Amino acid sequence: MMFIVVVGWTLWQQANYEEPPKKPKADTTQISPNVIEDDLPPIVKSDSTEIVPLDDSLASVKKFGNVFAPFTEGTEQFVTIENDLLVAQISSKGGAIRNWRLKNFKKWDGVPTQLIWTERGELFMTFVTFEGIRIDSRDLYFTPNNIQNFNLKITGTDSAEFSFELAISSTKKIIRTYKFYGDKYIFEQDIEMLGMDDIIPPNRGYNLVWEDGIRYQEYSSVDESTEAHALAQMNGDVAEVNADKENEVAESKETGIVDFIALKTKYFGVAIVPEPWQSFDGTADLSGRMKKIKDEGIVERYTISLRVPFDGKNTSRSFKYFIGPLDYDALRESNLQAMVNLGWKYGIRQISEYFMLPIFKFIHRFVPNYGIAIIIFAFIMKLLLHPLSITQMKSAQKMQLLAPEMTRIREKYKDDNTKQQQEIMKLYSEYGVNPVGGCLPMLLQMPILFALWQLLRASLDLRQAHFALWITDLSVYDKIIDWGYPVLGLSHISGLALLMGITMFFQQKLTITDPRQKSMIYIMPVMFTFMFSYFPAGLNLYYFMFNLLSIAQQVYLNKFSKNRPTLEMLKKAPKKDSWLQKKMREAQELAESQGRTLPGAKNQDRDQSGNQKKRPNQGGKKRK
Repeated sequence: MMFIVVVGWTLWQQANYEEPPKKPKADTTQISPNVIEDDLPPIVKSDSTEIVPLDDSLASVKKFGNVFAPFTEGTEQFVTIENDLLVAQISSKGGAIRNWRLKNFKKWDGVPTQLIWTERGELFMTFVTFEGIRIDSRDLYFTPNNIQNFNLKITGTDSAEFSFELAISSTKKIIRTYKFYGDKYIFEQDIEMLGMDDIIPPNRGYNLVWEDGIRYQEYSSVDESTEAHALAQMNGDVAEVNADKENEVAESKETGIVDFIALKTKYFGVAIVPEPWQSFDGTADLSGRMKKIKDEGIVERYTISLRVPFDGKNTSRSFKYFIGPLDYDALRESNLQAMVNLGWKYGIRQISEYFMLPIFKFIHRFVPNYGIAIIIFAFIMKLLLHPLSITQMKSAQKMQLLAPEMTRIREKYKDDNTKQQQEIMKLYSEYGVNPVGGCLPMLLQMPILFALWQLLRASLDLRQAHFALWITDLSVYDKIIDWGYPVLGLSHISGLALLMGITMFFQQKLTITDPRQKSMIYIMPVMFTFMFSYFPAGLNLYYFMFNLLSIAQQVYLNKFSKNRPTLEMLKKAPKKDSWLQKKMREAQELAESQGRTLPGAKNQDRDQSGNQKKRPNQGGKKRK
């Protein structure tokens, strides 16, 4: 039924698929249909300026008020900071970040990673004046202070500090002071509000805002949107906002002790951290929206902001900012590890974070190729799960031994399901076989497999990691054939997904013995090949190796193990009914004592000759 639904749905999609109009080919670079690409603001040299046309004075006063209208005219200047990891560009218009380029990371198409999406810049201030006018700091020209060189280059343990100042008078100022380090994605900022209490209502204060998410970097915008969301950690507890409905705004207001607020995509993120740690008791606003763009996929953009009150004439607040890759070890140093999606926080995340991730990191210390590291990881996981998997395989082995007897019983009592069930239960009891003995080990493995799924899916280490042959990026699906248009939901064949499906077929062949389940041997591998064709290559590589090891283990157990059971050994072994067997036998006995039958027995009221059986008349009353 699952197979019919999947195939039927994909056929329906294909039948309703309209091929998009052809676009003219680019002269140089082939652009993926799944990626949104905007024009990037260039890194501007210190001697470059942009002249902003003057607004009409009356219109400017009406829009920005008497106090701030004069600061909407000026010359935009840029400070460029380069350290070991990034090149950043800060504008004098509000002190906003206009460009944030990472040196060690590239987009899927090889272009250097640049995270700022909006041309106006990010990390700005908004506030409402006593005149009732909303001000965006990006409309105001600040004056650079303590800047002798507009092109700063620092490295290692070096640091650089500078500030932008908006001086309304000698005693009324807004000052934003920045401090960058030579080897960090993190920088610090002090925001001073001097004498502003008669211009901005102190009880309302100002908002510190990152407005429009970060630029997508991966080939598939759909895959990247799946991992994109905004979050706030409040005194250790994490609240998330996920925009999963088109053109609807998802939002949340969180009040309390703010550890940090953040937004992220699959591999990159931004965090605002009030300093010192857990010193900010206030409100955080999170919001996001998802938009489907024809022929280009899905885009989710998130906004995060802190409401920062100030009391008195002179107030200073300190913040720390992270803008960069979601590397678990680096984030943990700043208590930001919650930004890495390692699975459900109740159980799954703990397995990923404290068990699997350390093992994976340890292996990679000695094995630089992540593909080989995954193969070794699969061996280790197979050894650790051996006690559970061997129980499951032995149970399957016993069921294989009983398969001929069960077939004989079904043939003998094919017209009497009740008798058939009774005889099969007697067979289980006679040979001491638990019919669900292989299910419990499988269930116990599920949390581990879920944790592993999320770890390999979200691991930054696998991004653009080359393995071998055609597998050039373990973080995305591999392709051995690509025909460019969907057929049954697929536009390509994934080599690793195909190998995984083949190993699943042989694994099912070795373990499934019930004739009624034979079709699953063929259906499940096909379904999983379809499903896994869009999964990351690293994940498929792991499951392929795990299946291969399971096949080898099952073959050894069936063919070469000295302790292979026989029907005689099972019959002589001490018997102990399982809980399920006891309950099923009790249910049968109770049903028989009341003249009833168990549910699902179709022909229970007919004897062997096919005639209707007479039921006892309980209590001497007629049956209706």
